[in-house]
Amino acid sequence: MATVKEVKEQIVSDYKTHTTDTGSSQVQIALLSQRITELTEHFKVHKKDKNSQRGLLTMVSRRRKLLDYLKHTNINEYHEIIKKLGLRR
Repeated sequence: MATVKEVKEQIVSDYKTHTTDTGSSQVQIALLSQRITELTEHFKVHKKDKNSQRGLLTMVSRRRKLLDYLKHTNINEYHEIIKKLGLRR
């Protein structure tokens, strides 16, 4: 199993827009999606973890805002990242 750092580096390398990109909207959305997936699995075991549920909701809203920003600035990139991540919208 890969460490958190290796997973993050892999996601950044998959979604970066240029060679030194580490913080573009696409990368941030992909990292948030990975963390949201991990927390969703966590809640299958720990149903009463309310503090983490609050954190999950903030991550989901942050991802939604980043997706809205990307939609307004570059619609082609928006559709591409939606397809890559398998998000419903």
